[in-house]
Amino acid sequence: MRKIAPGVYMETKFPGVHLGALVSAGETLLLDTPVRLEDGYRWLEDVTALGRPRFLVLLDHHPDRALGARGLDLPLVAHDVSGDRIGSWQDTFKGDAHPMGAEADRLKRATGVRRAIPELTFSETIRLHVGEMEVELVHRPGPTSGSIWAVVPQAKVVFVGDCVWVGEPPYLGEADIPSWLEALAELRGKRWRGYRIISSRNGLVQGPAINTMLRTLRRLRGGMRRLGSGRPLSEEAVTALAMQLARPFRLPPGRKARALQRLQSGLADFQRRAGEGGG
Repeated sequence: MRKIAPGVYMETKFPGVHLGALVSAGETLLLDTPVRLEDGYRWLEDVTALGRPRFLVLLDHHPDRALGARGLDLPLVAHDVSGDRIGSWQDTFKGDAHPMGAEADRLKRATGVRRAIPELTFSETIRLHVGEMEVELVHRPGPTSGSIWAVVPQAKVVFVGDCVWVGEPPYLGEADIPSWLEALAELRGKRWRGYRIISSRNGLVQGPAINTMLRTLRRLRGGMRRLGSGRPLSEEAVTALAMQLARPFRLPPGRKARALQRLQSGLADFQRRAGEGGG
């Protein structure tokens, strides 16, 4: 684990998302989980060495961060929307049933998924105390309608989940693009000056990365305007659009294939939601 600030740690060694741990006065709080159960047990063991775990917080309901929660016996906290989404999942998850360019796609069969349903949910803001540290969880929709940030004021650190991706396209299937753009603009504002900003996909990010993400999202939004307006695009047309939008990302072949899958799946899911009135 890497120490970001006093009592604030980041873990990057597990596949999936970058994880966070907050430590104060012999107590700890975990931010997200590895997607694989065995990695989750190692993560919990590492954090327990720093103090007694009090809470596990999910920054949204993406399978890469939420599935592993089923193996950790901790009070689970998330946004209301994430709680509803996880509660609607089947108890068995198969990664190849609906590939989305995620680490979770590699899971052949994960059972007991309903154990990942959060026990404590909230709508706008909630404050938790870990030892002598206050943690503020705030609703910041964008990557999903249930996305949240974890703010540690005394350490001047904010964990922003999937709000910022560097070098790869994000998953767009549950995106709220206007809110996402607002969240990115907020990160550039006075409120977060002097804060260390932690992305779940890239770790520490600064102003240039946020600016790049804004430009990327605006470009993706331009392509997505063809979805949900008028006649639905065919599967072939969605694939062609994904390939067009993927071109600016310079990635090695393995990562490029996954990024293209993420775009294609996200665009198809976004179009379906728009057709159902949820876009």
